[in-house]
Amino acid sequence: MGPRFGTSGLRGLATELVGSVSALYATAFSRMLLERGRAARGATVLIGRDLRASSSEIAAICMAALDRAGMVPVDCGGLPTPALALYGRQLGAASLMITGSHIPADRNGIKFYLPDGEINKADEQAITELAEQLSADADAIKVERGRGADHSCEATDLYIQRYETLLPKSNLQGLKIGLYQHSSVARDILTTILEGHGAHVVPIGRSEVFIPVDTEAISAATRERLAAWAKEYAFDAIVSTDADADRPLIADETGTPLRGDLLGLICARLLEARLIATPVTSNSGIEAASGIEVVRTRVGSPYVIAAMTEAVAVGKQRVMGFEANGGVMLGSDFSFGGASLSALPTRDCVLPIIATLHMAVEAKTPLSAIIAMHRLPVALSGRIENYPFDRSDALVAYLKASKANVSHLFGQIGRVTGTDDMDGLRLTFEGGRILHIRPSGNAPELRCYVEADDRDAAEHLLAQGLAVLNS
Repeated sequence: MGPRFGTSGLRGLATELVGSVSALYATAFSRMLLERGRAARGATVLIGRDLRASSSEIAAICMAALDRAGMVPVDCGGLPTPALALYGRQLGAASLMITGSHIPADRNGIKFYLPDGEINKADEQAITELAEQLSADADAIKVERGRGADHSCEATDLYIQRYETLLPKSNLQGLKIGLYQHSSVARDILTTILEGHGAHVVPIGRSEVFIPVDTEAISAATRERLAAWAKEYAFDAIVSTDADADRPLIADETGTPLRGDLLGLICARLLEARLIATPVTSNSGIEAASGIEVVRTRVGSPYVIAAMTEAVAVGKQRVMGFEANGGVMLGSDFSFGGASLSALPTRDCVLPIIATLHMAVEAKTPLSAIIAMHRLPVALSGRIENYPFDRSDALVAYLKASKANVSHLFGQIGRVTGTDDMDGLRLTFEGGRILHIRPSGNAPELRCYVEADDRDAAEHLLAQGLAVLNS
């Protein structure tokens, strides 16, 4: 199976994208912009990328394709996806982000942005159909390496400026923060932002070889490294991101990572949000803990953004969204203290990092206590890698077909009292335990999410669920 749109962007093997596929989809995107009047010939299209080995070459191929299509490519270099989106909104320019996000180095992807933000599912379908129509056009699939004017400094500086005045300059004074740099495209930007707020930042784990970090399913090896660093350096917190820095990772003073949906809830409280849009995979306790309107969606930023857009369209204010991976989206403008944040309807990692550290400072408590303060159900997630798309789709279809099929596979875990098939299949067992099975839209993986009253019960349920799925 070739490259396809997943939960956020086009994804596929790097060997496929370094070639005619990237040229084809960049051309199809240009054609969509022109046909819909979202850009005219000669319009600027921004290009950004993450730090994996194949990204520079894919970016060059896309720039050449954009140039042939009558657009003017502008090279924004290696920078966070939200920084590229922010710069695009300021310039009123469409953009392409070359990134595979958290998936392994042998895979990559392209995220597409209109001048006002991320494309939606209907746009993805339109680009796919145009790519099919253009696939026989020799010019559309020509593999050339192009270039564009360098705007990397302008785009990066705008993103840093967005957050430099959000908190008082010395708000994080006294905090010793470990910054797990690995191959994150935000590793230097985060240092600048956190030090600008007074934190003492210690860089750790920098790598020139690409390391995939999934903030929603943190590997055992990464957890061990975080715990060891926390003990060695006596950090107040360790922060990091995924490859393209639209998802945060925050670990407490023991090196234990905080759940991404908890980070989103912290942002909602800091910004005094009035409506939250979040996928069905986010913690089921969000509604009770936030005390505000919560709209549940399918998994993927396009669905969350669509829900925010609908809310704003009917007059809702202070609208935000977040996902279980920690990425926070602002559907409307917000004010906080004397600062203001303009709408940025794409996942961002910096806001949840700053908000969480700020809460710890204000509460004068370690991050581990922040987790306990929110009293959410214990939620864990795991995944089975190298699980073919067709196999996972067939499994979910089998489970949706009948209650008997669900009981056949999961009856040993307990009696199922409720199901939800909004995205994958979410099972509620007697006693309130939750197990959610969902094929990944980004890579051949099967995801498993669980919730229970305490950690031991959640870990046991996750182990049971993965064992059933592996069998």
